[in-house]
Amino acid sequence: MASDDLTVEALTGAAIAPAIPALAQLRMRVFAEWPYLYDGDLAYEEEYLSEFAAAPDAVLVVARHEGRIVGAYTASPMAAQTGEIREPVAAAGFDTSAISYFGVSVLLPEYRGQGLGHAFFDHREAAARACGLKTAMFAAVIRPEDHPSRPQGYRPLDTFWRGRGYGPVKGLICNLAWRDHGEDAETPKPLQFWSRAL
Repeated sequence: MASDDLTVEALTGAAIAPAIPALAQLRMRVFAEWPYLYDGDLAYEEEYLSEFAAAPDAVLVVARHEGRIVGAYTASPMAAQTGEIREPVAAAGFDTSAISYFGVSVLLPEYRGQGLGHAFFDHREAAARACGLKTAMFAAVIRPEDHPSRPQGYRPLDTFWRGRGYGPVKGLICNLAWRDHGEDAETPKPLQFWSRAL
């Protein structure tokens, strides 16, 4: 894929809403894969993303190929997150008013390995600094090494994240519930927080 076929831009405010239907579809497609295994619901996705878009200082960074959204990363203040995400961070002694939470990170497989991950992080970190936020955080699902759905040869993104200056915050975990493919109901999954100073 030629790099000049791809564009990356940060959307804020009212500019986010028109991208929500495409982002909902993209989330369902990418999060269906390992390690999330998410059996998504489109109506839930659009409601969740509309709430994200309404948060003050929310930013949606999108990659487009020939006008089609092929990747998207989101960020918004930790203070705007649900209690499931915000409360464990506050309980660990962090000032949630100074944190940007990096939520959605989705990119179609055929566009990976082209530097878009760095561009996405650059935009989100710049937006957080522009809002006066001092720390960036995200949470990554924890799956057991022997999980039956783990693909052979799977390599987690830990090396990439560490290269960006992020590290796991020891003991800081939240639990979010969703339905995996093959599950009859939602079950809670642990997610590890990663952080870096901005």
